[in-house]
Amino acid sequence: MRQDVKKIRNLLKQYAKLKRDLTAFNQVSSPSFDGVSSHSSRNGAESRLINHVDLSYQLKEVEDALNAIDDPQYQFILHDYVIEKHFTRNEACNQLSVSVSKFNYMKNEALRAFAKFYSDLTV
Repeated sequence: MRQDVKKIRNLLKQYAKLKRDLTAFNQVSSPSFDGVSSHSSRNGAESRLINHVDLSYQLKEVEDALNAIDDPQYQFILHDYVIEKHFTRNEACNQLSVSVSKFNYMKNEALRAFAKFYSDLTV
């Protein structure tokens, strides 16, 4: 079970990176297509556009799963602690008024709740 929690946590960390990458991609100017045909089946602009669509789809799946979680404490843990890293573990414990062991239990439960909604979306 511990490995599952680690996988979920890594997925959420990857989500934060994907979100940054997508923001950086959106700040790049739009690709221009010239009328010259190339010998390859895809050009660089087309590949970047396909990658952009794929990243957008992955982000939406994660965001839908995060939004499906009703518990505001779980949302806080997942968003502010795991994804955005706004708080240290001790600061998050203080925000939620819980002990470190209770926080770790809640964090694992929040990750499992996310995994349930995420797997429902991706199956």
